[in-house]
Amino acid sequence: SATHVAVPVSSPRAMAALHHLVLPHRLLSGHGPPPVLRFSRRPRPLLHLLPCAAAAATRASAAATAVTAPSDAALQDFRRWLSSQGAETGSVAPAVVPEGLGLVAARDLPRGEVVAEVPKKLWLDADAVAASDLGRVCGSGGDLRPWVSVSLLILREAARGGDSLWAPYLAILPRQTDSTIFWSEEELLEIQGTQLLSTTMGVKEYVQSEFDNVEAEIINANKDLFPGTITFDDFLWAFGVLRSRVFPELRGDKLALIPFADLINHNGDITSKESCWEIKGKGFLGRDTVFSLRTPTEVKSGEQIYVQYDLDKSNAELALDYGFTEANSSRDSYTLTLEISESDPFYEDKLDIAELNGMGETAYFDVVLGESLPPQMITYLRLLCLGGTDAFLLEALFRNKVWEHLELPVSRDNEESICQVIQNACKSALAAYHTTIEEDEELLEREDLQSRQQIAIEVRVGEKKVLEQINDIFKEREQELDDLEYYQERRLKDLGFIGDNGDIIFWES
Repeated sequence: SATHVAVPVSSPRAMAALHHLVLPHRLLSGHGPPPVLRFSRRPRPLLHLLPCAAAAATRASAAATAVTAPSDAALQDFRRWLSSQGAETGSVAPAVVPEGLGLVAARDLPRGEVVAEVPKKLWLDADAVAASDLGRVCGSGGDLRPWVSVSLLILREAARGGDSLWAPYLAILPRQTDSTIFWSEEELLEIQGTQLLSTTMGVKEYVQSEFDNVEAEIINANKDLFPGTITFDDFLWAFGVLRSRVFPELRGDKLALIPFADLINHNGDITSKESCWEIKGKGFLGRDTVFSLRTPTEVKSGEQIYVQYDLDKSNAELALDYGFTEANSSRDSYTLTLEISESDPFYEDKLDIAELNGMGETAYFDVVLGESLPPQMITYLRLLCLGGTDAFLLEALFRNKVWEHLELPVSRDNEESICQVIQNACKSALAAYHTTIEEDEELLEREDLQSRQQIAIEVRVGEKKVLEQINDIFKEREQELDDLEYYQERRLKDLGFIGDNGDIIFWES
């Protein structure tokens, strides 16, 4: 027979007596360098991976916009051009709308009705580049990214003026949108401290690098094709045209700008992810390729046809790509960038564990306002902060199980380190903004805001709210550290040394 003596789990004597039963020999003092944590936007695909459909307009609301609407004569020329080139657009017409340009129903339209078919000969894509006089310098070698080639085609055709096949279309394109890539230095100060600012500058640096290459190798080397001066601003404009107007699946080698169809505007009330377009064959044996556009919802005569650009984009992404934001908390997000430091003494072990579980040296977590933390974020943070007496979990014998252990609290020190690192990072990020949430909310109540001012305020107030949410989550978690169950306690329960009430059990004969 046997009896047992219960000792509180916090007893130093008890823990010392059982320490060797649950911890292997690899014990280290200290926790090494703090994890690398950057609050930066995750790297995003550029023009070779364009995300979604785009509009000629720059705002989804009726607020003031930087777009100058084309003249009635230019719109009439555009309509005649579409008809003469075989485009079928009888159910809808391009028109000036609050957003700039849009597509307006000429009659009542049911959901799913085909309202436009644009033949492939009007698309600006890689095939159009190859068929043009640019083909000999950038069409066959494959060295240029598709968006670069198509951007050069846009600039080349714009320089040809009335001699270009696309002259009526190019004439209605805006010279700027409210996308942050077109903002002045003074306007960019309004998004000081935001992730949007760093992303915008990164995109412009990328476009500048590509321009430097093509300016030297193609533009200056082929003055017969580019007799005039092509500046970086021209190249950035072509980039912006593509970034804001290309439909979702038309990316990479399939990159294509579809005149007329690209005038369709965004409406946040449309929540369906169902595609409203397709590429199909038409004519004899379906040999003629057309872009077919359908209505995603019922539309009354005289009303504008809208689509949903992308339900998953944040306000910062909408501002960067299109130049508008939505008053929708699900669009407010912040990206936490976590990285395993190369100076970490357990760098190789941690990297191996991360890769075994589908992650890497760097991980990006998008935190959305009002939603839970992303899955695996806490787990990855525990891995980054793992050290000291917890480092035994990095041993090879735990390799297949360590991620499962990290999904639950490891130790008080580890959990406390996570909370402090995140809170310090949040406070640092919030200090970089030049306004408070309260000040921004007061500004949003003004009726004289310009469109770019409103975009800036909505983006920065959204980011700050998410940062405060993250900070509050980890502040509350830090206050609950004493109530959490850690690895040692779980392990002792498995071994039968702790009862259900948390007392350590010593068995005696």
